[in-house]
Amino acid sequence: MRARGTPLILVTADVRPADGYAWHCVAETYLKAITSIGALPLILPSMADRIDFDAAVEAADGVLVTGSRSNVHPDRYGTPEEEKHGPFDHSRDATTLPLIRLLLQRGVPLLAVCRGFQELNVALGGSLIAEVQEEEGRADHRSPQSDDQDTRFGLAHEVTFRDDSRLAAFVGKHRIRVNSLHRQAVRRLAHGLLVEAEADDGTIEAVRVAEAASFAFGVQWHPEYWAETDPPSKAIFAAFAEAARHRQSLRLGMAAE
Repeated sequence: MRARGTPLILVTADVRPADGYAWHCVAETYLKAITSIGALPLILPSMADRIDFDAAVEAADGVLVTGSRSNVHPDRYGTPEEEKHGPFDHSRDATTLPLIRLLLQRGVPLLAVCRGFQELNVALGGSLIAEVQEEEGRADHRSPQSDDQDTRFGLAHEVTFRDDSRLAAFVGKHRIRVNSLHRQAVRRLAHGLLVEAEADDGTIEAVRVAEAASFAFGVQWHPEYWAETDPPSKAIFAAFAEAARHRQSLRLGMAAE
């Protein structure tokens, strides 16, 4: 049994072909962010037809739904597919969307980042803009072209929190600077989600699940990249860790009865 105080965080995976295999993988930045808050990351493979979702959710103290180069497939939100909107990851879609719905039902803490943010919206019935930079009046939210990761993940623009934002309470600010590495964005906000923050061009940048029993937030940016050095990013992960420890305490308490 894990020691009390070391919560287990499931981390969603991409499926990438290489060397004749299908690799289920996660960028190291997400794993480092989880370990920085004193939690244990466990990569959950995108194998919807082989995973017992009930068992996975019951064992978890939190779930981090990661970002990715791939996009949610348009079929998932009722839009015709265009090749330019890819790449896609059907196995990931088939895993993360039902997973999100189940963990919200079970009250498991959730932090959804970038693609994960978009998956959260789609899982609850919302829709997406496939290429936000092509929408009139919207800024280009894609990352700068660079081989340097610090440049790609550099803090690029500001977001403003709503007056009732709970994320704002965590970070202690009404307006923060964030990075930006996405093409998809929220078009129709899902029922049950509340806007937490927006970019200056009106793009929804953060949401929370209105009736969630625990921590349940999505952010369009990538706080994991700067989770150990940027105060707002660090604060978001600290709040996630607190929720995961509370979940663990309840789960282990019930197991001991």
